[in-house]
Amino acid sequence: MDDISTAPLDAAFWITSGAILVLILMSAFFSGSETALTAASRGKLRAAVDRGSKGAEKALSITEDSERLIGSVLLGNNIVNILATSLATALFTQLLGDSGVAVATLIMTLLVLIFAEVLPKTYAITNPELAASRVAAPLAVIILVFAPIVAAIRAFVRLMLRIFGVQTDPDSQILAVREEIAGALQLGHSEGVVEKEDRDRILGALDLSERTVEEIMLHRSGIEVIDIDNDPRAILQQCLESNHTRLPVYRGDQENIIGVLHAKDLLRAMYEFMAKAGDGGFDALDDFRIAKVMMKPYFVPDTTTLADQMRNFLRLHTHFALVVDEYGSLEGLITLEDILEEIVGEITDEHDPDAEDQVTAGDDGWYWLDGSMTIRDLNRATDWSLPDDEANTIAGLVIHEAQMIPTTGQKFSFHGFRFEVMERDHNRITRLRVRPVVHRPD
Repeated sequence: MDDISTAPLDAAFWITSGAILVLILMSAFFSGSETALTAASRGKLRAAVDRGSKGAEKALSITEDSERLIGSVLLGNNIVNILATSLATALFTQLLGDSGVAVATLIMTLLVLIFAEVLPKTYAITNPELAASRVAAPLAVIILVFAPIVAAIRAFVRLMLRIFGVQTDPDSQILAVREEIAGALQLGHSEGVVEKEDRDRILGALDLSERTVEEIMLHRSGIEVIDIDNDPRAILQQCLESNHTRLPVYRGDQENIIGVLHAKDLLRAMYEFMAKAGDGGFDALDDFRIAKVMMKPYFVPDTTTLADQMRNFLRLHTHFALVVDEYGSLEGLITLEDILEEIVGEITDEHDPDAEDQVTAGDDGWYWLDGSMTIRDLNRATDWSLPDDEANTIAGLVIHEAQMIPTTGQKFSFHGFRFEVMERDHNRITRLRVRPVVHRPD
């Protein structure tokens, strides 16, 4: 009789133990899948898809709806964990009596923690793209099976959140792609993996769609222009002495731009004109007409984004545009080089010797700056974080914060920095110096 009663007990013990082991393995699958699919880089998965990986393609597909994915994984994980714990409790209670509950809790906690949580998640975080590719296909089937239950849970959760005044957007991403890339670059730079120049170039390229031509244009006060009514020889002399190859041409008022003169076109046309004139020498240029050489001006609104403007430059095969405001008044000019400098930094040549002298670091901790330097360029050069919401240039920031036109020698402190105006031309701050404020302990 004893042998007959123990045989079913032994069989039930091993069947229950096997079921618990299978459930722990399923829990490990769900835990590892969640970690792998949330940690995997979509960029790397896309690259794997381009190489022909079907698993990576499936992983990208199921991560499109992250809420449904997480809901299915959590539902499956909770089902198997609760079921495994219930079976273990029943098993140990049968074997040990009332003390079996405590023993089952201790053993299942250790088993689930080690084999269903830490171990699979550690593997998944070590090889996220490979793990995601492997688990994507079976997880897609599970998501399909759990779809009705997950949909009901999602609707209930949104209803509860709406009761508490929380609005959810099912299409929103936890992090925008740009913010994710920027955060990764900043982290990589702080850890010494990403060079500062590489970080600045990538962030500069990402920012092109967020910034407008008004922020980086050369203001009209700094534009070199040509008066079309000047003597042709004077215009030639001006072009030869200028550091620029393209110069706007005006008639009467300097804001009345009627064309753009390219130095190479002017020299070529004047050479041909003088060759046809014979021995007249430079006096023959008196009959030369600049209007026949200059190009039609290209105007753009000041609200155009840098990304759009760069595309326009490439589409129109031009490098030079005049910027106007909503009333059509001239505000400044922008070139393709200006936009490229937002990505690669200052581009200088033998005709631009002062371009690198906008920031000069002194031994006393002060930085000497050109007032027309943009805040963005200063932040890039010094790794500071001065705000550029209210002003584009350093001089503009000082005037905005001071709420006045400062006089030479005036000092100001704001945003954790000390500013001192060193030179001023009429109402324009041309030179100043800046240093971070050092907080000394009491």
